[in-house]
Amino acid sequence: MSDKPYYYEPNDTIHLRVWALGQMVWGAFLGGLFLVAVVVFVMAIYIVGLFLPEESKQAPSPYSAVTVVADSENA
Repeated sequence: MSDKPYYYEPNDTIHLRVWALGQMVWGAFLGGLFLVAVVVFVMAIYIVGLFLPEESKQAPSPYSAVTVVADSENA
């Protein structure tokens, strides 16, 4: 690493670059937190699904019944 602390430099360009890098790192950190939150939410739904009875997983989709009714009304 450098012996020169650039963030204490009186140069405005260096200050702007350090600030921009800090903003990008903070944004990446927040994006990572959001990604972890989404993964935890999906895993929680999956774990709750493991506790459901097997019959509920083998039931027909309710959306297919809506499609069949809509098709019979058009005929």
